[in-house]
Formats: sequence, C-alpha cells, structure tokens
Amino acid sequence: MRITNTLLFLLIYRIGCVIVLPGVNPASLSSRQQEGILGLLNMFAGGAFQHASIFALGVMPYISASIVVQLLGIAVPYFAKLQKEGESGQNKINQWTRYLTIGITALQAIGYLKSQITGADARMVAEPLFTIMNVFVLTAGTLFVMWLGERITDKGIGNGISLIIMVGIIAQLPGAFGYEFAIRAGGQGGLITFIAELVVYILVVMFTILIVQGTRKIAVQYAKRIVGNKQYGGVRQYIPLKVNAAGVMPIIFAQALMFIPAYIPSLFPSIAANATVMALASYTSWAHNLLFAVLIIVFTYFYTAITVNPNQMADDMKKNGGFIPGVKPGRTTANYIDDIISKITLPGSIALAIIAILPPIAISVGVGSAFARFFGGTSLIIMVGVILDTLQQIESHLLMRHYDGLMKTGRIKGRTAVASNSGSTPVI
Repeated sequence: MRITNTLLFLLIYRIGCVIVLPGVNPASLSSRQQEGILGLLNMFAGGAFQHASIFALGVMPYISASIVVQLLGIAVPYFAKLQKEGESGQNKINQWTRYLTIGITALQAIGYLKSQITGADARMVAEPLFTIMNVFVLTAGTLFVMWLGERITDKGIGNGISLIIMVGIIAQLPGAFGYEFAIRAGGQGGLITFIAELVVYILVVMFTILIVQGTRKIAVQYAKRIVGNKQYGGVRQYIPLKVNAAGVMPIIFAQALMFIPAYIPSLFPSIAANATVMALASYTSWAHNLLFAVLIIVFTYFYTAITVNPNQMADDMKKNGGFIPGVKPGRTTANYIDDIISKITLPGSIALAIIAILPPIAISVGVGSAFARFFGGTSLIIMVGVILDTLQQIESHLLMRHYDGLMKTGRIKGRTAVASNSGSTPVI
C-alpha cells in the first residue's frame, strides 16, 4: 500500500509539472534551453522550470529554508534550544521552516517571472495582474509540492522531498540517453563509442555508491547492569561514521560560488576580456574545475563540522553507559571521534570533488552535454543516495511485516548504533 501511495503522489507531481502558469504562452517557451545554474534548477524541478509550470520552483525554496534554519541552529541560541527539545522542538522548527519557505518562494517567484517569462509573446496578461497572479500560483505550487513530500514520508516510503527531487532528475534521463544514442548512431563516434560511454557511466555509478555507502565503524561497549533477575547492557555496538557525512551540500554551496565569475563580465565590462576571468567562467576549463574541487573540499569539512557533533555523541554515549574500548569517556572520547572524522573526511571530500568535476570532463572528451550531466555532480549523487535510501526503507517495511526482505544475503548481522546528528536536511 505504501508503494502504491508513493507512486500516486509522484504521478500527481509529474502531472503538475506540465501544467503551464496562467497567462503564459507555452509556444514561446518550447525552444528555450537552460544552462548553468538555471539548467541545474530545471533538472531539480523535472523540466518544470523551463516550461513555466505551476511547479516551476519545485522544492528548492523549501531546501533553502531548511538549510537556513539549520544554520540558525548553530548561530542563534533559540533555534539551538529547539533542536534539543525532541519532537516538540522539531515541530516548531518545521513550522519556522514553512514560514520561511513562503517568503523565499515569493521572492524567487518574482525573480523567475521577471527573468524567464519576458516579452509580449510569452505574457498574454498585462502587468501587474500577471505578476501578482503568478506569484500566488508559484508559491501555492511549491507549498503543494512540499505537502506531497510530507505525505510521501508519512503514507509512502522514504524521504518524500528527496524522492520528488530524484523523480525530477530521472525524468530527464531517458531523453538524454536517447539523444546521445541518436548522435552516436548517426555517425558521430558510432555505437562502439556509445557502449564505451555506458560502461564508464556504470563504473562512475559504482564508485558513487561506494562513497555514499562508505562508513567507518567505531566499536562501543555498554556496561552490564543487573536489575532484579535480569541483565541489561554488556553488548557491543557500532557507531557508523560516514565517509561523506556532508552529502551533496558541499557541491551545491560550491556551485553557487562558481557562478559568480560568469556574472563578473556583465557587472564590470572593462575586465570582461581578462584571461583569468574567462578561464574561471568557462565550465570546462582546468582553472574553473580546480577551484571548484578546492571549494568542495573546504565546504565538505565545513558542513561536516556543523552537522556531526562529536561532543554530543560522547555525552549521549556516556549517559547510556557506553564507552569506546581503550578510550576514556567524556572529552577524550569526543576528541577521539573528532580525529577519526577528520581523517575520513579528507578522502571523502576528494572523492566528492572528483565526482563533481566529471560532467565537464565528459563534455571535454566528446560526451553530449545532456548525457554528461548524469556522469557525476549533484544529480548522480542525489539519484544514488535516494535510491539506496528507498531500498533500505522498503527492506525495513518488509522485515517489519515478517517478510524475508529484498536481499536476504545482504542483511547485516549484529547491532549498529546510530550516530548523533545536530541537524538534518531533506535533500539526502
């Protein structure tokens, strides 16, 4: 039933992605192509951004609001207190996130209408009625998509927001795949080249799975307690520290900064022809991708530091009577966990940077731009992460109902402790 509910909710979302905003001429938008950050937004929205759909802004305003609230939990004591209040505090944080989503969506809707829906051929309704009407429609569309995501989480399987983003990305994969096949079959490289691209793509997906699933387990021993005639504790569990604890967020932050050089020529025409500026603005240049990789590594350390709290993990472990063998509880345990996180974050951040710069590398060696987007970057990490998470959710639901699960041989024996996390983001 949960799978059926999920499919129905996703079908509603995909239908909404083809409903055009009121007062917009669809014929004027059919030939427009989105590149750069606009192409990224269009991919996350499942093509709705390019076609001026009522879901054109998708769930990105909600993601932005969630990140802002999460960062406020570090800088503002009020939000930090809410994060420690359990379910009641989380409900208040969710409420603040929804309010902030409305404001962000309204601002982005105005910018979207002013920049993307331009010209008399596109707008069939006079100003200011057109802007006022569609700001409300786009805001309502984002809130409805957010509601669909919450319903998928409650009544379906997995994280609903992540599933909606993944479906939007996968919806464009068949078109990119077919276009690449048509080019190769038409004589540009031949079918051998196309098969070689598929083999490389499969290897990249396997490498991405290793990074997403990679963990470093820390053994935790719990002391024995005897209550009456029963014994509690005395078991060994594990804290799984992810090699890539930051997920896809470092790439998103780095991409936001890397689009600044592209706007410098329009702001300062006198330096538009500067070789350094041109190199940084070029998507396939080595300078652009080197700086992009460095920023990803820096943001991986930054985001891991604000989302994984070794002090909280050590305190929770101490309260529950747990300890790491050979390590004193308290501050020593926190320093030990922090040292391990620092060591595994370096290879994780480098691997994340490699995955992020694979699309421009693929374009430089002759892969079509539409298909190259799926060779790495944000889209591939989101697809792999959400698909793996969805499989785990289905597995857990099957086991709860006493089924054998999807993969009987893949079941992990033993018990695993869940690492504490100071916050969560609904992307991954």
